[in-house]
Amino acid sequence: MDVLRTPDERFAALADFPFAPHYATVRADDGTALRVHYLDEGPREAAPVLLLHGEPSWCYLYRRIIPPLAASGHRVLAPDLIGFGRSDKPRDPSDYTYERHVDWMRQWLLGLDLRDITLFGQDWGGLIGLRLVASMPERFARVVAANTGLPEGHTLSEAFERWLQYSQSVPDLPVERIVHRGTARGLSEAEQAAYRAPFPDETYKAGARRFPALVPITPVHPSVAENTAAWRVLEQFEKPFLTAFSDGDAITRGGERAFQRRIPGARGQAHVTIAGAGHFLQEDKPEELAALIDRFARLL
Repeated sequence: MDVLRTPDERFAALADFPFAPHYATVRADDGTALRVHYLDEGPREAAPVLLLHGEPSWCYLYRRIIPPLAASGHRVLAPDLIGFGRSDKPRDPSDYTYERHVDWMRQWLLGLDLRDITLFGQDWGGLIGLRLVASMPERFARVVAANTGLPEGHTLSEAFERWLQYSQSVPDLPVERIVHRGTARGLSEAEQAAYRAPFPDETYKAGARRFPALVPITPVHPSVAENTAAWRVLEQFEKPFLTAFSDGDAITRGGERAFQRRIPGARGQAHVTIAGAGHFLQEDKPEELAALIDRFARLL
């Protein structure tokens, strides 16, 4: 496996990002060592809050959510998925599969021996995070699902179909503009530069470009069977499960209903709609989300 690593100088002096990097190593199935970058803030002895990003962002997405959570006494971890942020980036698009992403994050989580986890997963952070919950539910105390899904061979929406076609055909994937357009407020030039930072050129974007095509939206997609098996576990998951979808995301709108209907732990929860937010609700409503996660993580 041919692996790229974004030079550290690309991440120097990013806007509003004062966090120290941490690194761990996971292994690809061919034995290749891959470096995973993550943030780890707050008291180490506290129960972890795990923040998982999606496509095509990185842990910079959580820069305004991490400090209030850490200040409230939570240990907050935010990894960069392989192919994103400061994590290593396999060059060949075929090196990226749904199952490999789940395995890489499972290795990272087990390497840190995280337990009693509160998960917040958005976009692919939910597709991967919910698979982790299903594979080791004993390590998770509660879950917040935000603008995400766990498809079993059916499309998410017409908006996703348009996004899929665009992502696979545009000559140069404009990562920072994608995140910008996926917010309600828009991003400053400095913020867009931070989302552009992990990708010095198009060769670094194999994961970002590949991700949309990996969503199992047809019966013949890989990982349909694995997601169906995960749903069978989640349909027995009685720990607190909260949905926090935004009102301005055409891609995942309505997706919260399946979680609320199928997961026992979602019944009776105070599910919320995040008003005035787009797909990247972490950019639009960070203070509201931080307060929501803080309250939810304290549930017994």
